[in-house]
Amino acid sequence: MVRLSDLDSTFAQYLRDMEMSAPEGTPWATAGPLEKARVAIISTAGLHRRSDTLFSAGASDYRLIPGDVDEADLVMSHVSVNFDRSGFQQDLNVVFPLALLHKLAAAGEIGSVARWHYSFMGATDPARMAETGSEVGRLLREDGVTAALLVPV
Repeated sequence: MVRLSDLDSTFAQYLRDMEMSAPEGTPWATAGPLEKARVAIISTAGLHRRSDTLFSAGASDYRLIPGDVDEADLVMSHVSVNFDRSGFQQDLNVVFPLALLHKLAAAGEIGSVARWHYSFMGATDPARMAETGSEVGRLLREDGVTAALLVPV
């Protein structure tokens, strides 16, 4: 784990000064049975297909990852100098457990795996992600997703 004292002083101060607002009026929803759920993954690992545009520092956009993606086609362009990629390199499921979701669906533990999944760049000011977050929410609804696995990286 990297400590602020280990970072460049300018970057450490940037992180200290970053405003983090608490969400207001967060709605709660009653979940249905897991064995009927359509599940999507939302990750902040900066993952994308090799043919996609790389993420840049502070990016607030996302990349679509199809539910049938070839794992060998996924790369990580997470830009944090403090980010340890060794887990991702050894097992994609550490940051994007798509293979595990497919196993759960095959075993009847979940209803189905979503057609699309979403990857954002971590370490981005959440206020800058409001528009894209709402867009992903709309896309999840259109895909019939009833549960999302949030994988913060």
